[in-house]
Amino acid sequence: MPPSANAFSTLRARSYVVRLPLFTRVVVLVILLAWLVGLQQAWDVRKWGALDPTEISFASAYRINTFPFIHVNFLHAFLNILALTPLLERFETEFGTLTSVALFMGPLTTIPAVLYIVLETFLLRGNASVMGASLWVFLLLGVEAIRTFKSNPYLTLATWQIPTWTMPLIMVVAVTALVPGTSFLGHLCSVCVGYLFGLGYLRFLAPPEKVLRWIESKLNLLGRLPHYISVDRKTYGRFGVLPSSNHAAGGSGMTLVMDGPGQRLGP
Repeated sequence: MPPSANAFSTLRARSYVVRLPLFTRVVVLVILLAWLVGLQQAWDVRKWGALDPTEISFASAYRINTFPFIHVNFLHAFLNILALTPLLERFETEFGTLTSVALFMGPLTTIPAVLYIVLETFLLRGNASVMGASLWVFLLLGVEAIRTFKSNPYLTLATWQIPTWTMPLIMVVAVTALVPGTSFLGHLCSVCVGYLFGLGYLRFLAPPEKVLRWIESKLNLLGRLPHYISVDRKTYGRFGVLPSSNHAAGGSGMTLVMDGPGQRLGP
């Protein structure tokens, strides 16, 4: 690759990272911090925060929200970050920072987690623990698949026409077959919840925009927080200014994986 082309690619990558919205930045940072904490031996952060059906109780319900941030190793965390960042960035840009925080720290994490626990415990009679941000990766892929299906229902491959909404399911099967120790059930639960959100059945779980606007105004979040995206995109646009061009971002799949007796969400 010519030096100029290499410099251009580096410049584009740097520009993309600089423009990442606030919640996406925080998620990536917490994933990296959780990996760093996991390097020490005094406290097993993976055992503490993984979604383990046998360990779920009132006192350990925090696991339903902590497990997406915890990963088996650096490669697992790095690959999940690569897959999650463009998908989460696109979601936050569309719905706003406060809405993203409310959904991903709430129903878009707890619903697939509880669904996994119920199916793993009572249907499969298993106790495999899972961890990793691929919960969010496959959920967002489900959301994107529904969006794509509405504008482009089929993907033509030779003489076959494959419904575009099935692509996340195909990826789940492929990842399960190619990456040992991945949780097929965990990925499947995430995709199904993503489908429901994409179809609009879970949109009622988002906080009312009137309330979010009041919070933004009361706390002056646009003025105080850099890279914050207002819930009222029509008035303020991205980062509080009207956008000059449409922003798009792609995404790729990720996995749920095993760590000893448990499984990780990612390779």
